[in-house]
Amino acid sequence: MTIPTRNNEGFLEDAWTWSPDVARDIAADDNIELTDNHWEIIEFLREFYKQHEISPPSNRLFVKAVREAFNEEKGNSIYLMQLFPGTPAKTACRIAGLPRPTNCL
Repeated sequence: MTIPTRNNEGFLEDAWTWSPDVARDIAADDNIELTDNHWEIIEFLREFYKQHEISPPSNRLFVKAVREAFNEEKGNSIYLMQLFPGTPAKTACRIAGLPRPTNCL
């Protein structure tokens, strides 16, 4: 399988070229093995993008959106950092094939 074109930060140039296989390859670049918990957040982000046509613009808003969609246990920074190390919104969006969140460093 060929990974679609990505920019210098690893984000897909076209969000619609994403597939679960592409997600696994991008995650492997970050040494992340995707579990059901990861997929739950990835699918949430893909749906968020379809509805709003943007990625959650910051980590804080990412955590808040997850909390509203799921619950307090999953909508907290520690849980999301364990799944998506570094900057969770940025890492999760990259794996989900979405554009880079605008306010993430």
